[in-house]
Amino acid sequence: MAGKDYYKILGVSKNASEDEIKKAFRKLAMKYHPDQNEGDKQAEERFKEVNEAYAVLSDKEKRKQYDMFGAEGFQQRFSQEDIFSNFDFGQVFREFGFGSEDVLGRIFGGMGGRRPSGRGGYYSGGPFGRTAQQPQKGTDLVMDMQVSLKEAVFGGSKVAGFNKGAGVERVTVKIPPGISSGKKLRIAGKGQQGAWGGPAGDILIKILVAPHRVFKRKGDNLIISREVTLTQAVLGTQLEVPTLDNKKLSLKVPPGT
Repeated sequence: MAGKDYYKILGVSKNASEDEIKKAFRKLAMKYHPDQNEGDKQAEERFKEVNEAYAVLSDKEKRKQYDMFGAEGFQQRFSQEDIFSNFDFGQVFREFGFGSEDVLGRIFGGMGGRRPSGRGGYYSGGPFGRTAQQPQKGTDLVMDMQVSLKEAVFGGSKVAGFNKGAGVERVTVKIPPGISSGKKLRIAGKGQQGAWGGPAGDILIKILVAPHRVFKRKGDNLIISREVTLTQAVLGTQLEVPTLDNKKLSLKVPPGT
């Protein structure tokens, strides 16, 4: 499901100040207000969008979550009820002089809301309402990491960079000996930041073992191919073969191979 670009809806940049967001909201809310566009369903939908955008971008915590997860991620995580929780419609009416609250009761009531009460919010509960203070674990981050065959067999460590929205963070990944392609490593507490004091998510790293120019791997075994002449196969011979750790082994080829 595609998310809504709240900055675009209000016509402001992602770095817009609180004052710029408020001014943009007031201008658009007055333009699309139902009292000014009676019977215009398209204007009513725009009015809903403008209020929804303002409900998120005027709230520091909601805006932080929106910027962190992006439009689509935010839309997947938070419902309309969550978005409008603690949004003070009554204060908006008083501050901007939009007229009777019955208008919003009619419009947003069709979305499962209710009459304003308390602080004037049509919705309550959800991650931004009374239950918002419940700690929420952050999102896990998932990435692929390519390792060499030697690293997969003997183990080691690699430094990986993750973009967590506020810049690239680097972590050291310990690769256990004998790991194979498709296995996942978990680094606890290095994922996205949790909400409301909740723990950070984890990082899940999927290991991809790169092909080797000499060796092929089958389970815990390494396979190497060597050509011998017909004479060597019939009479037997001694071959020198390399190992993965750059050593040499002497391999006896018995007669009649």
